[in-house]
Amino acid sequence: MRLERQSGVFCHHTSLPGPHGVGDLGDGARAFVDFLAAADQSLWQFCPVGPTSTATGNSPYQSYSAFAGNPLLVDLRALGDAGYLTDDELDPPADVSPHEVDYEAVTAFKTDRLRSAFARFDAEASDDERAAFAAFREREADWLADYALFMALKDAYDGAGWTDWPDDVRTREADALAAARETHADAISYHAFVQWRFDEQWRALADYARDAGVGLVGDIPLYVAFDSADVWANPDAFRLDDDRRPAEVGGVPPNPGDDGQRWGNPVYDWDYLREHGYDWWLARFERLFDLVDIARIDHFKGFDEFWAIPAAADDPAAGRWCDGPGADFFETVRDELGDLPFFVEDLGFLDEGVASLRERFDFPGMRVPQYADWCADGHMYKPMHYPENAVGYTSTHDTDTVVGYYRALDERQRDCLHYALGTDGSEIHWDLVEAVWNSNAVVAMTTLPDLLGLGGDARFNEPGTASGNWRWRVTEDGLDADVAERLRQVTDRTIR
Repeated sequence: MRLERQSGVFCHHTSLPGPHGVGDLGDGARAFVDFLAAADQSLWQFCPVGPTSTATGNSPYQSYSAFAGNPLLVDLRALGDAGYLTDDELDPPADVSPHEVDYEAVTAFKTDRLRSAFARFDAEASDDERAAFAAFREREADWLADYALFMALKDAYDGAGWTDWPDDVRTREADALAAARETHADAISYHAFVQWRFDEQWRALADYARDAGVGLVGDIPLYVAFDSADVWANPDAFRLDDDRRPAEVGGVPPNPGDDGQRWGNPVYDWDYLREHGYDWWLARFERLFDLVDIARIDHFKGFDEFWAIPAAADDPAAGRWCDGPGADFFETVRDELGDLPFFVEDLGFLDEGVASLRERFDFPGMRVPQYADWCADGHMYKPMHYPENAVGYTSTHDTDTVVGYYRALDERQRDCLHYALGTDGSEIHWDLVEAVWNSNAVVAMTTLPDLLGLGGDARFNEPGTASGNWRWRVTEDGLDADVAERLRQVTDRTIR
C-alpha cells in the first residue's frame, strides 16, 4: 500500500505523563494526541505494547506475548470511573517521579490495583458487564486462552520460566492443561480481565486519535521472547531441541568494529510455518492491525536470511546464515490479509537480497541521518539523498537523541554537517527536523526528545545494555504549545 506524504512523532506510551509513575492509555495519551493534532502531525509511532518484565529490563522487545497488551498501560482512573477502584486506591504511589519510570515500584503498585479491580468486578459486576467480558474472551480466545493460562502458571510457579515447570505442563499434555485451567481458574480470569480492560481502553484511545486525524504506527519485532506464551503454546514454530529449549538463537554476525550480537531469542522453523500457511504469523498480523493503522517490521533482514547461533555458543561468530521465508511469506500475507501498510527496518545489513525483497513489495525502508558520513558526497543517510519510498527519522528508539549524537560527533564530521545543512548547530534538533521534513521521503518522523532538544539522558534505549532503559518520561509541561506550533509551521512549509 502506497503511503501519502506525511509526518509524525515517535513516543512510547510509557514515556507519557500520568499520575501513577508510568505513561498509560488515559489522559496523558490523549494530551499527546492533542499535541500531535496541534502540530498537524498525522502519525504517532511507538514500540510494541506487549507485557514486559523487570526480569528482562522492561524491554518492549522481550514480551510475554506478541498478542497481549501491557498491564502497566492500563489507565487506573478509567477503572475508578467504572467503579472498580476507590478514590484512595487511585492516590499516586509515594515518591512517584514525573521524569522517569521506576519499574519495580510501578509494577508492584499497578498489579495491586489491577487485582483489586478484578476482585471488585468479580464480586459486583452487572450482568451486562459480565456478558461483555465473556464476549471479549470468546472473540480473542485463539491467543487469550493460552496467554492467560501461561501467566497464571507463572504466578503459580513464582515467576519461573516455562521450561522449569512440571514436565506435563511444560509439554502441554492435555490432561495437565485441563487440570491447570480448573485449578487456576480465578488467576486465568484475572489475566483475561486485565486484557479486556487494556483492549477497551486501547480502542477508545485509537478512536480519539483517528477523530483528531492521527494514525497509529505499531511495531513488529521479528523474534519473540523464549519465555513467552507464544513459544510455550507453539513450540513447533521454533527451532527447539527435544527438551523444548532453543537449538539456535537469533543475533547478528560480527562486523568491522564490533563483535556481533547474540539476542537469545529462538529462531523460527520456517519450513514448518510454510507448511502450515504461516498461520501463526497471520494471526499475529491480524491482531496488530486490529489495533493500529500502519506497522513497522523490525529487523526486516531476517525475512530474507537470518543469523542462527547455536544455543550452546556464547560467541555470535559461531552462527550461520540461513534462508528466511522470502517473497513467499509476504505473498501469503497479501493473499490472505490484503495489501497491508508496512514500514521496514533495513538498517545495518542493506544488501541486494534485502533491497530486492523490500522493493518487490514496495515497502518503505528507513533512513536515519545519525548513520550519515557527512563528508561523503551522496551518502545515502544524508537527508537530501533520501528516496521517496523511505521513512526518514531524526533518530530512533535505539539511537541517541539528535543533541546527544551531535555532541559526540568529531570535529570534522560536525563541520561537514554544518556545511551540508547550512547551519551553525545552535538548534541542531530543529535543523535535522527541517532537513528530514524537506527530504523526498514519503514519511518523516522525529522523536519527542528530539523536538524538545534533549540530550542523551533522554534516549529511550541503548542497545546491548540490560538496565536503565525505557525510563524517560515527558512532563505535562513538556507537551509545549510553542513546540507544536513550530513543528506545524515546518510541516506546512514542506507540504506534509
